[in-house]
Amino acid sequence: MSDRADFLDWVRTKLHDAELALHNGDAGPRRELWSRSEPVSVLGAWRNAFGQQELEALFSDLARQFSNCTSYRFELQSYNIVGDMAYTAGLEHTSASVDGEPRSYVLRATQIYRREDGAWKVAHRHADTVTG
Repeated sequence: MSDRADFLDWVRTKLHDAELALHNGDAGPRRELWSRSEPVSVLGAWRNAFGQQELEALFSDLARQFSNCTSYRFELQSYNIVGDMAYTAGLEHTSASVDGEPRSYVLRATQIYRREDGAWKVAHRHADTVTG
């Protein structure tokens, strides 16, 4: 496989599965895919986080809030790889319970990745709610 095909396969499998797990209340798979090297950051639809300590708290809080995910789909709109850096931009379509209440929403999400020891890791995430 090519580097691009390998990256897209990772996005469509491991990254997708980690997001699905988070929306079912399990932050473990997401944690595994995030870089342990600084800098890391989230400019989130609900909350921001900068650095490992804030990231850990954010992931734990999100796992407590989410449950019963009935649908998660990432609509990839753009991506690129340049050396050991990559990005994705797209729409996340989610139906899950948030604090016990069923919700459906769409987020615009852009993520930046870096290759560490041969594996892709998330280094930054920006997401906001699509309205209108």
